[in-house]
Amino acid sequence: ANLGPPEVNLTSCPNCINVTIKLPASHFRDRGKLLSLLDIYEELDYEITLKSLDGEHKGPRQKTTEPVFSAVLEDLYPGRNYCVAVAISASMNKKNSVPSPWKCVTAASEAQPGYYEVAVAGAICVSLLIAAVLKCVHAAGFILPKISLPQTLV
Repeated sequence: ANLGPPEVNLTSCPNCINVTIKLPASHFRDRGKLLSLLDIYEELDYEITLKSLDGEHKGPRQKTTEPVFSAVLEDLYPGRNYCVAVAISASMNKKNSVPSPWKCVTAASEAQPGYYEVAVAGAICVSLLIAAVLKCVHAAGFILPKISLPQTLV
């Protein structure tokens, strides 16, 4: 029997991609109950293939005992588009695995604060700077305190 394809979801992280993998359903039944692939094999192998401008790179074969699990593909170029396919196989049944369809995502750049936070921080810095300058100018006596003159001199 063929294993797959698994369900794959991608989310981008700074210089990386988080791959969430859900094992495919099995078609095996035991006394009317649908068995999961883990009920049958206990442990499965998975292999992630990453495709980018540089070509395809097959990751090492890894093992899982979870129906849904994640893997992080690191050291990627920020802003570059990557596509991922995952194949599931059982140790005794490596030939019959059907890989997932390709899913693509762009790797995020290093975590940068959003534009809004930068704008707010900038405004706060500018207003603090102005306040500091005014305080110095005032302390140096350039801005004269308002002196109320006696009525007779007015």
